[in-house]
Amino acid sequence: MKENIIKTKSFDFALRIVKLYKFLIDNQKEFVLSKQLLRSGTAIGALIRESEHAESKADFIHKLSIALKEANESEYWIDLLYKAEYLDEKSFKSLMEDLTQLLKMLTAIVKTSKGRRNNG
Repeated sequence: MKENIIKTKSFDFALRIVKLYKFLIDNQKEFVLSKQLLRSGTAIGALIRESEHAESKADFIHKLSIALKEANESEYWIDLLYKAEYLDEKSFKSLMEDLTQLLKMLTAIVKTSKGRRNNG
């Protein structure tokens, strides 16, 4: 069975978010923004996993559309943490690079799936 790239990347991203959360609460004493990022950043992968067992094509698209919304929200929290000087530039750029890849993949999958659903 071939590797599911988006599943792997979303899990790796979630793991990075968990580690960042631990760093932010232990070292930066930041509890509010980091909790929001923890929730949205880990939800992406969970929704992608859920979509594997969707009940229908519409359910599949719905779950991945929500994952896309969570990814967009995560982008907001990462940007805010960076601008509030809780994240250094290197960490910010690295996280945004990973998140941008997920956003592009999710967007492509949702668009393709919607097109297939409407055409057949």
